[in-house]
Amino acid sequence: MTAESKQRRGRSIAMSGDELDAFLAVQRTCRVATNSTSGPHVAPLWFFWDGESIWLSSVVRSQRWHDLQRDGRVAIVIDAGDSYDELRGVEIRGVVAVVGEVPRVGEPAAELAGPESGFHRKYRDPGDEIPYDGKHAWLRVTPQKLTSWDFRKMARRGKGMEQG
Repeated sequence: MTAESKQRRGRSIAMSGDELDAFLAVQRTCRVATNSTSGPHVAPLWFFWDGESIWLSSVVRSQRWHDLQRDGRVAIVIDAGDSYDELRGVEIRGVVAVVGEVPRVGEPAAELAGPESGFHRKYRDPGDEIPYDGKHAWLRVTPQKLTSWDFRKMARRGKGMEQG
């Protein structure tokens, strides 16, 4: 990411690179916001984070897909936590790139080997073959801006200050 895309506000609660990777490895659902002709459209999706980009497998006959073909800008949020002092998450803003065939039917694609196998291990039985249903295609979002937060850091900082 460029210097302009680095998080400026809330640095004290921002996740480190390792924390970010660990968080995105275990979270299962993201919310993807697109720009439809009638206003914002938000939908949940499964995702795979490869350390540099977030990969989405999208139905090609969905509102999301049509929105992204018209305007490739996207915002994605992945978050967790039940109480205020447990909230943590990531917001990614970027532009989608379609990777591979549309729809995906399983033609060899070297660029998809890592994302497909990672996605398959995360959500399905790794012993099964990767399914190709002819309805989905891959979208890669490389962050132009990435913001993270972990409110648990505020609680830890406050406890440390009380003890000192």
